[in-house]
Amino acid sequence: MSRLKDIYKSEIMDAMIKKFGYKNALEVPKLDKIVINMGVGEAKENAKALESAVKDLEIIAGQKVVTTKAKKAIANFKIREGMAIGCKVTLRGEKMYEFLDRLVNLALPRVRDFRGVNPNGFDGRGNYALGIKEQIIFPEIEYDKVDKVRGMDIIFVTTAKTDEEARELLRQFNMPFAKS
Repeated sequence: MSRLKDIYKSEIMDAMIKKFGYKNALEVPKLDKIVINMGVGEAKENAKALESAVKDLEIIAGQKVVTTKAKKAIANFKIREGMAIGCKVTLRGEKMYEFLDRLVNLALPRVRDFRGVNPNGFDGRGNYALGIKEQIIFPEIEYDKVDKVRGMDIIFVTTAKTDEEARELLRQFNMPFAKS
């Protein structure tokens, strides 16, 4: 069992019960899954770009990646329906906690001019979205082998009912929110 999951079971649950006054331990919000999405716009002209993005995302996530296809044709972007234009991966359980640990403790501190993540990225239902501009902040990506710097979206799906509960849950996991 990962170190972060052990901490969640003991310290984080106690802190959340104390702050929000839950009557039952099952009421305490928990991290459900983390979805990492990488849109690859240049994949419409260059199929190798998508392969490279898939390879990078598999290294970062540590599991198989699914390519995403366009749902409808958009003439202005020269995209046809069914065209592969991105990739995503959903992390749950052990791999999710391990990725969160690497993100918070290794990757985010490597971002240039980092002052914390945006505290306004919540959706109103307790989920948090975070955009990263470069995949090279992850230590497992070798800078010399990167053909192009790409960004990605990381979505934290929680069982929290409100943004305040989700913010506190992520803060307990040491998510470095910027001071507003």
